[in-house]
Amino acid sequence: MEHAPKAIDVTNDVEMRTFNFFTMGIDGHPFGLHLDMAIPTILNNADEEQRKDWLPKAANREFIATYAQTEMGHGTNLKKLETTATYDPKTQEFVLNSPTITSTKWWPGNLGKSSNYAVVMAQLYTQGKCYGAHPFFVQLRDLNTHKPLKGITVGDIGPKFGLTTTDNGFLQFDHVRTPRRSMFMKHAKVLPDGRYVPPVHDKLNYSTMVFIRAAIVSGMAYHLLVTSTIAVRYSAIRRQGEITPGAGEVKVLDYQTQQHRIFPQIARGLAFRLSGQYIMKLYTQTMDDIRNGDISAVPDLHALSCGLKAVTTHHAALGLEQCRMACGGHGYSQASGFPLHYSVAVGACTYEGENMVMLLQTARHLMKMAKAIRSGQSPKSNKIVDYLFQKGPPKCLIDQAYDTNYRNVLESFEHLARRQTLEVYYKLVQLQQQGRSYEQAWNDCAVELCKASRAHVRTFLARTFVEEIDKVSDLSIKSVLQDLLQLYLYYEVTECATGLLEDGFMTGQQLKYAKKKIYEALEKIRPNAVSIVDSFDFHDRDLHSVLGRRDGNVYENLLKWAQSSPLNKTDVLPFHHKYLGKMMEEARQRSKI
Repeated sequence: MEHAPKAIDVTNDVEMRTFNFFTMGIDGHPFGLHLDMAIPTILNNADEEQRKDWLPKAANREFIATYAQTEMGHGTNLKKLETTATYDPKTQEFVLNSPTITSTKWWPGNLGKSSNYAVVMAQLYTQGKCYGAHPFFVQLRDLNTHKPLKGITVGDIGPKFGLTTTDNGFLQFDHVRTPRRSMFMKHAKVLPDGRYVPPVHDKLNYSTMVFIRAAIVSGMAYHLLVTSTIAVRYSAIRRQGEITPGAGEVKVLDYQTQQHRIFPQIARGLAFRLSGQYIMKLYTQTMDDIRNGDISAVPDLHALSCGLKAVTTHHAALGLEQCRMACGGHGYSQASGFPLHYSVAVGACTYEGENMVMLLQTARHLMKMAKAIRSGQSPKSNKIVDYLFQKGPPKCLIDQAYDTNYRNVLESFEHLARRQTLEVYYKLVQLQQQGRSYEQAWNDCAVELCKASRAHVRTFLARTFVEEIDKVSDLSIKSVLQDLLQLYLYYEVTECATGLLEDGFMTGQQLKYAKKKIYEALEKIRPNAVSIVDSFDFHDRDLHSVLGRRDGNVYENLLKWAQSSPLNKTDVLPFHHKYLGKMMEEARQRSKI
């Protein structure tokens, strides 16, 4: 960590997270949340005076901080967090309290044993009124003894599905006092006399969550591309069965079923990578705009980050499992590397916002756009949602030979997203007209709202993929990337075919055409598959896999890996003589009687 300032700008949250990711590994470490969430919160939520005080100390590692938001009883529903911060104007302090068991902070990484500070999200009370969840910077442990401070109970929550080296913890406050200035005051403030000054936008206090959701998109790309690399390399080594009788066993990568399993994960990984870069640039630009007083991009950034987080984590979890199964029985071994990557990636489906709730957050933004469309308002000058205000072709044209730059495929995705958004909006309005409350109507439409959000995110991912590949100037590289783009787009068409067929927009014959284009792409990608994954330049230490090692010596090293098991240090384990051997000997003696 002492080398970080020499390599990167430690005040840049994007650079810090990238440095953290590639130097510390994926399975967690004591500085994980300190770098990923605490420092970005200081950068974006602390006022100038607070930044000058806290940021140098944080960057210099004079303390370790975490981000304590999730509670035992509430996670994604931030409005219902129970931890309270009540302002006392007499002492100019906030009193932090955990009034119930369910208000216990639960899950924050590095909270259990490592951190001595935390960004704590708590319900702000002042002058007898609650103003919602706000962030506070709170000391948890003595900086010399590391023991919890008076009124604070903190510990580790125990073993988890994955991230075994991260000390996820719990935290309770018993009327703990902290100075007024421990409240992050860049956007909202509490004055010494207790008066509350609200932020210009209610989402500004959650900028850290937006950042981490945006970062998750690139993280999911990493996991998909790593596991695709393992699956491709192993499939190029493994031989099984014959395609031509008498010609000998073939590489399993030559089977179309194997290609159909693995290659779409490479394509999706690239799509996620490109979109991850886009949204991180959008985040950085939006934070700069906020510093200059412009908050217009905040709603779009929030909605897009929620939707992308939900879609990419879901597809990454499914894709990792496909890659694991593509490696047969050996994929189930720890030696494959899949258990590590899967246990890390699958957690992202629920942490930093449960996926269904994230899709519904995106849907709220889409419903605002639908209302604007219905009201005849002019389209926003924003390429993320512009298409919703436009009229596309009445029928699908994906089988037209003149589909320059996949415009017809993109219009198919746009059509589906536009139709599903408007249809669920009209249903929402109709249910309210029939007497249901907004909340009841929303719940009755929730499944369709999620479908609309997925369609919107699919449109964004596809458009970004097309635009970024179009920028590539090296024609030899571009040709290979276009094969992956073709596979991605038509694979996505088949994934959403039900919606495209439902209203007659696409025909069954056009669906067959899309499948044909998938099989063409698989055939074109096959000769380059190993070179493609090699180009990602993952080191063997990134893969954590015997099956995916770069030198291809799978079987020799698989045997070495097994032989290195602690169980193989002795031929006969003590329990054999104590239990199993004794049991079998007694059974043999009984059989002689």
